[in-house]
Amino acid sequence: MTANTDEKGGSAMPRPPAAPESTGSGETKAGPASAPKRSTPGRHERARSPVPSKAKHRGAVADDSRFEKVLEGLRTTIRDIGFAEGLPGAAEGEMARADVLHQLDDYVLPRVRRPDTPLLIAVAGSTGAGKSTLVNSLVGEQVTTTGVRRPTTNSPVLACNPADVDWFNESSFLPTLPRVRQEGLAMPGKDGMLVLAASECMPEGVALLDTPDVDSAVAAHHEFASKFLDAADLWVFVTTSRRYADARVWEFLQVARDRDTSLAVVLSRVPERGSQQLTEHFGAMLDANGLGNAARFHIPETDQIAGERFTANTADRIRDYLADVAGDLAQRDRVSRRTFIGVIDSFRTRVPELAKQVERQVEVGRLLEKAVNTAYATAISDVGRSVQDGSLLRGNLLARWQDIAASGELARTMRIRGKRKAKTSDDAAARVNALQAAVRDSLQALIVSAAERAAEQVTERWEEVPGAGALAESARGDDSTGDLARRVREAISGWQQRVTDMVAADGATKRSVARFVTFDPTAFTLVLIVDLLGYASVESTTPRSGGPSPQRLLKGLFGAESLRNIGTMARDDLQRCVTELLNNQRTGFTDALTAAGLPHEADAAKLNQATYDLEIAR
Repeated sequence: MTANTDEKGGSAMPRPPAAPESTGSGETKAGPASAPKRSTPGRHERARSPVPSKAKHRGAVADDSRFEKVLEGLRTTIRDIGFAEGLPGAAEGEMARADVLHQLDDYVLPRVRRPDTPLLIAVAGSTGAGKSTLVNSLVGEQVTTTGVRRPTTNSPVLACNPADVDWFNESSFLPTLPRVRQEGLAMPGKDGMLVLAASECMPEGVALLDTPDVDSAVAAHHEFASKFLDAADLWVFVTTSRRYADARVWEFLQVARDRDTSLAVVLSRVPERGSQQLTEHFGAMLDANGLGNAARFHIPETDQIAGERFTANTADRIRDYLADVAGDLAQRDRVSRRTFIGVIDSFRTRVPELAKQVERQVEVGRLLEKAVNTAYATAISDVGRSVQDGSLLRGNLLARWQDIAASGELARTMRIRGKRKAKTSDDAAARVNALQAAVRDSLQALIVSAAERAAEQVTERWEEVPGAGALAESARGDDSTGDLARRVREAISGWQQRVTDMVAADGATKRSVARFVTFDPTAFTLVLIVDLLGYASVESTTPRSGGPSPQRLLKGLFGAESLRNIGTMARDDLQRCVTELLNNQRTGFTDALTAAGLPHEADAAKLNQATYDLEIAR
């Protein structure tokens, strides 16, 4: 694409000199003479705006500003959305998010902000299709390297006029991508780096990009190629006669179709024998896939390559087509405008699709959260029921109660004032301590068991959701049964002490009794707790071992109303204690959900609103 000057002073795009053509005798002969094409306007004439705003046609600059503001709002909304890695919808959502966000950053917003951005033509396609050779041939000199080792293009090369190099710096073109300016002979850069090749052969306002292979064995090349295609105004897609039916080729071509991208397709390495059938079949596939309007070219299978370029007239038709596009302002504007409008149109489906993935993850979050809430609510309810229905008064705890009740030790704690205090035997003290420990151990075992059962239930439910099993493991990673037992034991001891304080504070409300009787609050705390644990429910089914029942001892000292008040407060305090303990255990799961970074329900609504705003603004 050698840049000359026509008689009007504008920049022209004539056919560059072809590489020397080999003759049978080993001599070379010069290529065809340059023939000027349509003139290209100078930089001050080149300003164009691809913004498809209705207001654009009315000359309303304020509405163009509003269009940019709406796009900025869409970008911000998308940028702020996060997905929980590994959970359903994450991979699809993150891909859709990155796809739209990159195209906004790399293509749409730069062209809205700077309408005179050079026309970017991306040469993309299959491994070994000869893209680099074609790029060198179109430019007219070697700007990118070729070779037999595939994939060759491990770093894309952008060829442009020296006057346009600054347009493609980090601040305005793919800002997150590192780049290097090529000096002297074309050499490949490092993986992930853009090589800027300034060439006087390129006209101002037009750039050619040699992209990584779309079907490379290196997965990163696919993503790299997509990134550059998303930033291009025109795709020149090159595939071979052997690979044109590959699925990967059609994935990219269908993206061009869906976005109505300006497109030219090149079938390369076409053998002479059967060439017509091959090109017709490829053309039929293009038509069947909705790409019938794409410009079509083919390059015959040839070894006539010199200086990393095709010899003779191999690429002339493609060069002429690009010269026509780049050399005529109206044609150039149509190409870039069609691609721009196609991208904006594609947001009608791409942004709602992103919103669907957000909603999918929100629903996953609801499901996981519901599993936590249900399991721990059930655990709290189960503990509360077991505390009241006598379930705990089995085994050791019941045996300890019957032992101390039959001994008469509790009854002897009530004594008439003024009488000498009976000496408490070591055996009696041991019985009281044993009962107190049995109460604490039973409640501890009940609460720890409920907590572990709830955690198992949550884990089972989470493991039914793909990817959530690992989340459950992380939620329980720091969980220790020993730590839980210690916390429960401390909480129960605290509760027992608070009940003792209630008994001491609310003492004998029968004032006539209180004048004559004293009692031991610690001992009577145990009596009250045994009563609260549902002794009445098991009394009729449990053989009596002698001694008074808890109710009989309590009523002998407390009035009915006072007894009800203390019982209600003690039971409510235990329920609060249990609820607090189990809710603290569930935080491992809720914290894991929060840390996973699931999107919020409002995010989907914001995306749908942004899509609506974009439709109004355009």
